[in-house]
Amino acid sequence: MNNNETLLCGRWFSRDELDEIIETTRLFPALSRRELAKTLCENLDWTAPNGRLKVDSCLSLLQKLEDQAIMTPPEKRVTAPTGPRRVVQATADTDPEERLTGTVNDVPGGVEVSLVSDLEVQLWNEYIERYHILGYRQPFGAHQRYFITAGHDVSRRLGCMLFSASAWSLAARDTWIGWTPEDRSQRLRFIVNNSRFLIFPWVRLKNLASKSLSLAAKRLPNDWQHRYGYRPVLLETFVDEANYTGASYKAANWLLIGKSLGRGRMDRHQQFLSTPKWIFAYPLHRQFRDVLRGNRDE
Repeated sequence: MNNNETLLCGRWFSRDELDEIIETTRLFPALSRRELAKTLCENLDWTAPNGRLKVDSCLSLLQKLEDQAIMTPPEKRVTAPTGPRRVVQATADTDPEERLTGTVNDVPGGVEVSLVSDLEVQLWNEYIERYHILGYRQPFGAHQRYFITAGHDVSRRLGCMLFSASAWSLAARDTWIGWTPEDRSQRLRFIVNNSRFLIFPWVRLKNLASKSLSLAAKRLPNDWQHRYGYRPVLLETFVDEANYTGASYKAANWLLIGKSLGRGRMDRHQQFLSTPKWIFAYPLHRQFRDVLRGNRDE
């Protein structure tokens, strides 16, 4: 603790953390109060000793900040009682298929990256939970799911991709951009994170991963504009060097810009350690630095 921290709801908060809570609330006005609380708990690594998010404590914090007229969280929604969160279960719909080999050029009609429809969300979730090393986690805030498909046959799925909110603070990335904390606070939404990327284990098509990344980078700005009303100018992702080399990102012309500090995606405290990861970035706009610094409109 120091003189710049405030004790609220059983936790000391720095001025930066309180500013982050206010800014996150402003950036995602469509979230319910509970969704916002979950997002903030993940951002701040606010967990109980058993690892569960302290959502109820965060809801109390939001109420306290509202009572003190420090911020205005989303209005409380009256909802019917719900049961425990439904776990994503594996079904026959995502069973392994016949092995597919060759190169990306061998796919009839080529490869496409297609939006996941509302009816396909559960299927996408199931594939990620079953085959991705990190499993499925509910994305909060702005996000977009994709299927990688074989040509125009959307039922012939080859993999999955997810793009979602960017990391709050990355020293290597922020230095590379030339960001000030104020710049980052105002324009963080213009960076999107490739948070899940999966090629199904039975698919062995050379250059499929880099081709999929290139296709996604081309179509994502328009999809994001259509869904959220603005266009991102930079993509980022993390690559765990213990398991991957980042070769697919390099082949798709993503730039290796540094390494994370191993403090968790949103953490600023040394006690929440994770594995350091390579940070890759892909500019979607030629003057992306000027946009992110506020020197020109997107």
